[in-house]
Amino acid sequence: MTRRRLWVQLACIAITLFMGLPLYLITLAALSSRESLNQFPLSLLPTSLNGETMSTFLQSTGIVGGLINSLTIGLSTVLLSLLVGLPAGYAIARFAFRGRDPYQVGLLLTRALPIVVLSVPLGRIFLDTGLYDTTYGVTLLHTALALPTTILITSAIFLGVSREQEEAAMIFGASPFAAFARIVVPQALPGIAASAMFTFVLSWNEVLGASILTLNRRTLPAQVLATLADSPLAFRFAGGLALVVPALIFIAVARRYLLNMWGTTLR
Repeated sequence: MTRRRLWVQLACIAITLFMGLPLYLITLAALSSRESLNQFPLSLLPTSLNGETMSTFLQSTGIVGGLINSLTIGLSTVLLSLLVGLPAGYAIARFAFRGRDPYQVGLLLTRALPIVVLSVPLGRIFLDTGLYDTTYGVTLLHTALALPTTILITSAIFLGVSREQEEAAMIFGASPFAAFARIVVPQALPGIAASAMFTFVLSWNEVLGASILTLNRRTLPAQVLATLADSPLAFRFAGGLALVVPALIFIAVARRYLLNMWGTTLR
């Protein structure tokens, strides 16, 4: 084993511990009894696991409603982002137009200003248009936040799809839309799926905008944040685990698609 390979493996182990140790401690605390959390010193091994804390947390007021709102907003954001972002990404990849590069840089400007700065004008606009405290309003906000990533990822994926195959399909009689649907989309599907999953996780984890723009229809992160200060320690760990689990499921499901996407982009 070369020295460079050894250092790479040591770095991978260190990063894994850095990412995995907090997750292990949160899971251990969330699945431990309240009495065991008050012991000193705390055991780093699962000695008294039970699901009472998680069960009580999930039955708390607003948690199930927040979960349904988060799923509704996340899936709606994915759908709306793909409907708008796919044509934009395809246009950037296939057509050379004046100002294309500055346009791609400009896409990122939507993320330059923090939500705190935009909260007052956003709240006023949503109040005037009747979108305040609705899942539709939060969906629009999350779509605006996710669109730059969706457009840039899909444009990179479309660049890796052979234009000659698309043109050959049109020579043999396929319409531009049929060539796109039957030639381009199947080859770009792993990247599109990865982009959709990125968007869903972004929407799931976004908390500040959802907290500002909703009162009674809060997402799960916003609901947890609103009740965090008044919750006992065990409930805080349970809330943290409930927020982390979807991201872990995303990583498990998206790993193969992400590798395919990077392979296509680097080709």
